[in-house]
Amino acid sequence: MMGDNRMVAGKAGSKTVRSTAARSQTDDLLQELRRRIVSHEWPPGSRLREHELAGEFHVSRARIRGAFGILEERGLIECVPNRGAVVIRLQLDRIFELFEVREVLEAQMVRLATEKAPPETWDDLIELFGAPAETAVADNDLDAYVDAISQFRQRCIAAAGNEVLKGLLDSLYDRTQVLIHRLVLVPGRAREGMRQHQEILRAMRAGDAQTAEHLKRENIRSAREWFQNYQKYLL
Repeated sequence: MMGDNRMVAGKAGSKTVRSTAARSQTDDLLQELRRRIVSHEWPPGSRLREHELAGEFHVSRARIRGAFGILEERGLIECVPNRGAVVIRLQLDRIFELFEVREVLEAQMVRLATEKAPPETWDDLIELFGAPAETAVADNDLDAYVDAISQFRQRCIAAAGNEVLKGLLDSLYDRTQVLIHRLVLVPGRAREGMRQHQEILRAMRAGDAQTAEHLKRENIRSAREWFQNYQKYLL
């Protein structure tokens, strides 16, 4: 009887290990597909072929279809009859709606983060947006600048300590990243965005939540204006 129990436990343990490994493999697959879309390695209109990706990642086509379903829910691809999965083209109306929602949610994120976190929380980000970010922008290292923006966002979400707000922002994250990657290609936008985040962080370090919130609203409005002015080059 004890041997039987051990055998059952061993089988259950093996299933758990396989299940965990499968989830990890799916997560890695999803993250890589997201990265390629958000970074514009696969530009809008690109077709994603199940059989090619299944071969590349050594997974089943069913697992690729599952990843496609998540990407479609996040607004990164659409599954078109007789064409398959296609990287979505951002519609102008939806882009401006996204800016409107971001202005409200990200400004609130910054306010809560400033109110709840001790001032020294922001010291390393202030340093990051100093010489390192300025050097990255001067050297046209836009990936480093985008990564700095991502670090700012993640730290603020964590410091805000509001799971509802986090869920809302996470649901917009991929489309937000697509916009950021496009906007930084506009000459001068990365430098202006860097300057704006320096001001936001100074207000956060001073514990001035109201000013930080206002500056973040201005940052999003500014990004919207840049997008509006250069939309014909970005869509």
